[in-house]
Amino acid sequence: MAKTVLVGAVAYDPKVVSIWEIIKKYFVENGCDIDYVFYSNYEQLVTALLNDQIDIAWNSPLAWVDAQHRSGSQCRAIAMRDTDRDRVTHIVVKADSGINALQDLRGKTLATGAKDSPQATLIPIRLMQDAGLEPGRDFFVKRFDVLVGKHGDHVGGERDALQCLMDGNADATCVLDLNWGLWSSDGTADPAKYKILATTPPFDHCVFTVRDGFDSSTESDWLKVLHSMSYDNPEHKEMMDMEGLKEWQEGRTTGFWQLEDAVTRQGFFK
Repeated sequence: MAKTVLVGAVAYDPKVVSIWEIIKKYFVENGCDIDYVFYSNYEQLVTALLNDQIDIAWNSPLAWVDAQHRSGSQCRAIAMRDTDRDRVTHIVVKADSGINALQDLRGKTLATGAKDSPQATLIPIRLMQDAGLEPGRDFFVKRFDVLVGKHGDHVGGERDALQCLMDGNADATCVLDLNWGLWSSDGTADPAKYKILATTPPFDHCVFTVRDGFDSSTESDWLKVLHSMSYDNPEHKEMMDMEGLKEWQEGRTTGFWQLEDAVTRQGFFK
C-alpha cells in the first residue's frame, strides 16, 4: 500500500503497546505499512477518526455508537474478534439472599462498573428497565467510576462492583460472562456462594471502525493481512492471548441494538 494506514486505539493497559507492536510488525512484513496512535480515552479516539486524523479506530461498543451518532451513521464496522460476538452480562446475587427475580431488587442496591461501561453498567441497567425498574426510583445504583473514558475495558470498576457485593455493601452486581467465568473459577468469587439472577440478551463488543469514505482497495488489503493472522503462529498467539481472541472475524453491527437503546433511555450522551 502506498500510504501508511494509521490505526487508533485506547491505551487502557500497558500491554496495549506490546499488542500493537506485534500487529504492526506483521503488517509491515506483509506489505501493509501501518502505524498506531494511542489515546487516553474513547471520546478522543472517535474525534480523531471523524476529523481524519486516523484511518481506522479500534472502538469499544460505546465508541462505535458514539461514532455513528456524531457522524450521522457515516461509519462502518469492518472487523472484530471472535470473542466480541454474542457476549452477555449476568446480574449476580448471593445464593442465600432470597432474591430470586429482578423484581426482588426493588428498593435494593445494584453495584455497577464505570458510568460508561456497556457491559457492567449501561446494558444491565437496561435489563432492569425492561423489567419495569428505573434506577434512582425503584432501585439504587452504587457505581464504581474507575478510569472513566476507557469504557470499562480495564474491568477495574466491574471487579470493584463484584467486591462490593461480596463485602455485603450491595444486593447485586453486573458481570460480563467472560469475567464471571474467570472470577468464579480462579478463587475471586466462590461460585457456591453466588448465583446468576438474570442474564442480558447477547450483545457484541469491540469493532474496527472506518469512515464511509475510506479507500476500498486499502481496506481490502488491510483486512486480508488482518485475517491472515493465525493463532497457530506463536508470535500471533502471544498477541491474541493478550487481546483475548483466537481469530479475527468480519465486523457486524447487529449486536449493538441493546446499547443503542440503553444510551437513549438513560440519556447517556445528554
